[in-house]
Amino acid sequence: MNKRRVLFIINPISGGRDKSKIADLIPVYLDGNYFDFDIKYTEYIGHGAKIARKYHDKFDVIVAVGGDGTINEIAKEIAGTQAALAIIPQGSGNGLARHLNWELDTKKAILQMNNAETSAIDTAELNGHFFVSIAGVGFDSLIAEKFAHYKNRGFVGYASLSIKEFFKYQEQEYDLLIDGQKFKRKAAMISIANSNQFGYNTKISPLASLCDGLLDVCIIRKPKLVRVPQVLSKVWSAKAHESNLIEIIRGKKIQISPNDNEYANVDGESLKVGKKVEIVMNPRNLKIWLPKV
Repeated sequence: MNKRRVLFIINPISGGRDKSKIADLIPVYLDGNYFDFDIKYTEYIGHGAKIARKYHDKFDVIVAVGGDGTINEIAKEIAGTQAALAIIPQGSGNGLARHLNWELDTKKAILQMNNAETSAIDTAELNGHFFVSIAGVGFDSLIAEKFAHYKNRGFVGYASLSIKEFFKYQEQEYDLLIDGQKFKRKAAMISIANSNQFGYNTKISPLASLCDGLLDVCIIRKPKLVRVPQVLSKVWSAKAHESNLIEIIRGKKIQISPNDNEYANVDGESLKVGKKVEIVMNPRNLKIWLPKV
């Protein structure tokens, strides 16, 4: 029997979590009867992509050990290849890992790999920038840009920054073109959801699927202060689609303008993309390992 070849790419600084013991856990909990493995560590932003590009044809599975940014780096290099993506979540929000039901505990996530199944999921691009989970413009892209330079990481830091900026942020008028159909909407933010959440179980589009060939365009109004708890309750209880402040339109090709702050949030990373954004779907072009639930 030929063993499957697995490469773990570990981002040692993602999520502010200690990863020094992961290399010791892998040989203990990964079934050596079925897998051979190697480990590489990232040393700078973009290094995960470089490693994945170099080794994707030498391994059956590439494991992203990090957060959504690390996953994005690796996934964009192995999309369309024979290598499959697996995840050991080590980030702050871990949005994609949560959607795919990977355990947040490292030992349990490694054990899940022993019985994982191969599947394929959709990916997308915003102005040529690859993403797997969620992209968007408006308030969330502003927060992503500020959070990248924020001293307090993790959920508490993200929440405090969001609350601080919420009171100052004004809704914008957007023109949207979704699969040829025109819409004009006022919104605080527009999120393009391939998976169902940003992270931290913040499910902005609870019914989103990674393999339906469609993106969920989530048009989100700014709630009055008294309604904020109600909206957050909907989002955290996977009922955001029931809120009258969140409209969801599905499509494969989306254009949004104007993008006044010229930034976009792409899998949690802030990127300057200009005043017009175009999003296209890449159906089922990423092989992935899915843990059995």
